[in-house]
Order: sequence, then structure tokens, then C-alpha cells
Amino acid sequence: MATNTIKVINHSDVNYELVAGGTITPGMLIEQYSATQVRAHSTAAGNAEKMFAVEDELQGNTIDDNYSATNTVICWLPGRGDIVNAILAHGQNVTTVGTFLVSNANGHLKAKTSYASTGDVDVEEIVGVAIEAVNATSAAARIKVRII
Repeated sequence: MATNTIKVINHSDVNYELVAGGTITPGMLIEQYSATQVRAHSTAAGNAEKMFAVEDELQGNTIDDNYSATNTVICWLPGRGDIVNAILAHGQNVTTVGTFLVSNANGHLKAKTSYASTGDVDVEEIVGVAIEAVNATSAAARIKVRII
């Protein structure tokens, strides 16, 4: 099911405007790295604030229109249960609904494939769960993700 918006289900509309520190595509997992700037989340499977770039509808832009460095980015902090039209990293094939997703270190998401041997899981690294199966083995692709 295709959608042309990043906010698929939005229970609490928490948005910020920050400056792009590089090219950002709507749907990317982003991180704030200074008082005023954001960039693509940069730590693979690292702890992540659930913050995504959304399309700038007020400027007539869509989910396919990137933000350039120094542009003002509309940053959405979805809450638990919200559904995001995120980006699955190139090379990933999520075949099972319910797969946990983490950062791929470029703003895209990937399947979580390993857990600590002690059974401890750092839940802050899990961004959400896939609510659809998506094959991105040939190119990055959109995937619907429920925030947890």
C-alpha cells in the first residue's frame, strides 16, 4: 500500500523546525547534533531518538523532495503507536511483519539481527516494527513502521 505522506498515523503532532546539516530525504530517521541542526541518524543500530524528517507541504514539496543543507527541516517526533512511512535501507529484505527495525547509519532503517548474549536488549536502539513486508535488495524502499 503506497502512501504519499510520511505521517501515516499521527496521534500526537509534535514537530520542530531545525536546519539541515546535509541532504535529508523525508522519511529519514534523523538526529539533532547541535542546538539548531539535524542530519541523517549516523550510528548503525545505535540509540536513536524517534525523529523523522517529513515533507514540507507548506512549500508544495512531497516525500520525494529532499531538503538541502541549510534548509529548514520539518522534524516529527512520532509517539508510541504512530506509523511512519520510513525508508528501508538498500540490501534489506523484511519478509516478516513485526520485524524490529534499527538505524542503518544513513537515515534509513534495517532489520535488527542480533541481540546481546545476556538477553539484554537496549530498547532505545529499536526504532519500531515493520507493519508490512518490503524487499529493498535492489534499492532503498519505503516501509511502514509502527513506533514502539
